[in-house]
Amino acid sequence: MGLTGMTRIAPIPDEKAGPPELVAAIRARRGGTLLTLDRMLLHSPAFAKGWNAHVGAVRNELTLPARLRELAICVVAVLNGAEYEFEQHLPVYLKAGGSEAAASALRSIDAACEDSRLFDDRERAVMRFTVQMTRAVKVDDATFARVRSALGSDQHVVELIGVVATYNMVSRFLVALEI
Repeated sequence: MGLTGMTRIAPIPDEKAGPPELVAAIRARRGGTLLTLDRMLLHSPAFAKGWNAHVGAVRNELTLPARLRELAICVVAVLNGAEYEFEQHLPVYLKAGGSEAAASALRSIDAACEDSRLFDDRERAVMRFTVQMTRAVKVDDATFARVRSALGSDQHVVELIGVVATYNMVSRFLVALEI
């Protein structure tokens, strides 16, 4: 448990959230609400502004299929113990076509990476890549070649790398603050 009860730093309440144009931009990206993560970021408006723009692009402007993006995000969350991140992205993964059985299997990521009943070749390649990049940072040539072949596009590979890197940043922020 954090120093303030639930989190290590108290989230910014609505009446202190600002600047107004930044809060409006975050709310617009979030469908009208501010999450606990956003309220933490608002302790540093400059950081929150950059974060909102970057994560907004990652979530809404990539060509990488949403199911693969969200699968990678959920894998990062499990590996890093970022339960908040997992809970936020699991519904998006399901909405993008992930199954309930696959979602449950993600809790045992090493087994999930080998499960050809629940995950197709492309998904398993994405999961293995995400696991290696998250755990070791460096990705070996075989894993890189496998994901490149599975995705079929250098743009998708670059976007996957960006998703994994971004959500490792997100999970580390969440875990450090005990969100």
